[in-house]
Amino acid sequence: MAALDDDKSRTEILNRLKRAEGQLRGIQRMIEAGEGCLPIATQMAAVRKALDSTYMRMTLCFMEKQLEETLTQQGQAVPAQLGDVIQEMESLLSKIR
Repeated sequence: MAALDDDKSRTEILNRLKRAEGQLRGIQRMIEAGEGCLPIATQMAAVRKALDSTYMRMTLCFMEKQLEETLTQQGQAVPAQLGDVIQEMESLLSKIR
């Protein structure tokens, strides 16, 4: 099974998760401070979107690694444009959220 062995992808996903973690801490402070439901809900929606985006990136990274591994095992060359195709898929899929 594919793993996050690419430093760039791993760093990108970790940074996204750390950002979402910070947002969650902010929401906790808002609740503790007794802020209104609407601003809290707005921040929750932002965290959900950030996590959805991170999940999408993780899934596409997994797909790319699996495709590379499968093609290599079959003795086929990995197309140079595979990364471009994955980026196009990410762009298209981001429009359906």
